[in-house]
Amino acid sequence: MFVDRVDIYCKAGDGGDGSASFRREAHVPRGGPNGGDGGKGGDVVVLADVNVNSLANIIGHKHWNADPGGRGASNLKSGRSGQDLLIMVPPGTLVLDSKRGHLLRDMKKSGDRVVVAKGGNGGRGNRHFATPTHQAPREFEKGGLGELRDISLELKLIADVGLVGKPNAGKSTLLSRLSKAHPEIADYPFTTKYPNLGLVRVGFDHQFVMADIPGLIEGAHAGVGLGHEFLRHVERTRVLVHLVEPSPMDQTDPIQNYRQIREEMRLYDPTLMERPEILVVTKSELPDAEPIAELLEEELGHPVMQISSATGNNLEKLVRMIINELQDLEVEA
Repeated sequence: MFVDRVDIYCKAGDGGDGSASFRREAHVPRGGPNGGDGGKGGDVVVLADVNVNSLANIIGHKHWNADPGGRGASNLKSGRSGQDLLIMVPPGTLVLDSKRGHLLRDMKKSGDRVVVAKGGNGGRGNRHFATPTHQAPREFEKGGLGELRDISLELKLIADVGLVGKPNAGKSTLLSRLSKAHPEIADYPFTTKYPNLGLVRVGFDHQFVMADIPGLIEGAHAGVGLGHEFLRHVERTRVLVHLVEPSPMDQTDPIQNYRQIREEMRLYDPTLMERPEILVVTKSELPDAEPIAELLEEELGHPVMQISSATGNNLEKLVRMIINELQDLEVEA
């Protein structure tokens, strides 16, 4: 199951109490205080891991509690420190404070980490309270309380290439042909309910991550349907491949469908209009494909590619175009 937003409650471990004890050894008169310090409570840490691709492992676990620190002991023995609690998330996850609404960390790459709740400090043992005039202190410190925090984890996929278009434009089929991903494919709208990721390898030198973004509909920018959930995954992609179906099942105009998707992205985030876009007419084996491609070329003033995931027509050419666009972006950076 793909999950891209989870709200959880985090409680760091309390610090251990200090100890109030005294030396009691044979032949050692007037043994002084020897109470050890309490151990520090464990932190709650969010860690990005490339081997995690969804927040599904977190959704059934609402409360995350780190270990408390151990109590100090006699003979100046410190209590053990509580073990940190790690919450593993995919790279691309935003960690937000639910109550204050601010961003704690944008986990952009594997290995990024943030402490969302800090463990309490251990309390001091009675040895710390000894003075020349107070040589047998019975005072000790209680351990500090661990922090509490409600956080939201919001995943925005990090992919090199995002496939966008209306439902049934052929995004999932294209992803399955170019990578080893196995998205659900059917001839009815909204087969894809969650983004799918696939790694496309080209020889030994090139590879890129491609995301199949579920089909967008009118009003998506305002949250119609699952608009916001879909559109936020487009934000992290470097290159957009816009698929236009030449003969939509709902009898809509393919040219208007293209304009509508572009408008939804513009209303959601105007900077998406600056993202490199490769425009593709799918299902080139259909008779309407060529006329639609010509109309789009006329309107936009640049070539429009025709591909077919069923026959494999121009798929290699499309992959080369994607690699060229990605290389150009690296040069500009």
